[in-house]
Amino acid sequence: QVQLVESGGGLVQAGGSLRLSCAASGRSFSTYNMGWFRQAPGKEREFVAVISWSGGTTYYADSVKGRFTISRDNAKNTVYLQMNSLKPEDTAVYYCAADGRLGRVRVVSDEYGSWGQGTQVTVSS
Repeated sequence: QVQLVESGGGLVQAGGSLRLSCAASGRSFSTYNMGWFRQAPGKEREFVAVISWSGGTTYYADSVKGRFTISRDNAKNTVYLQMNSLKPEDTAVYYCAADGRLGRVRVVSDEYGSWGQGTQVTVSS
């Protein structure tokens, strides 16, 4: 198991940027595929982005493609989500999650075994 702590959320105006961080503790962070998900009030949790254990594969939800960038630094046990051109509809609690299984990156939240506590992102219009 890996423990995850998100940071970097906050209030930003539409068109602005934020960078979220997710610090991991525990063993073998570099073997985990890492995902970002978000949940807006009254809505289900949705996939945002995922990065493979090596960083060689990334995948994004259509709603954030071209605006968000996921990256990782295995030496620092940290995964990042750079969010640019933010929109009010990006307002949500953002969660990072770890998938310790081998193979393809996954976009379904139920397939992730470890979760952080979440960080609030609010985008004002």
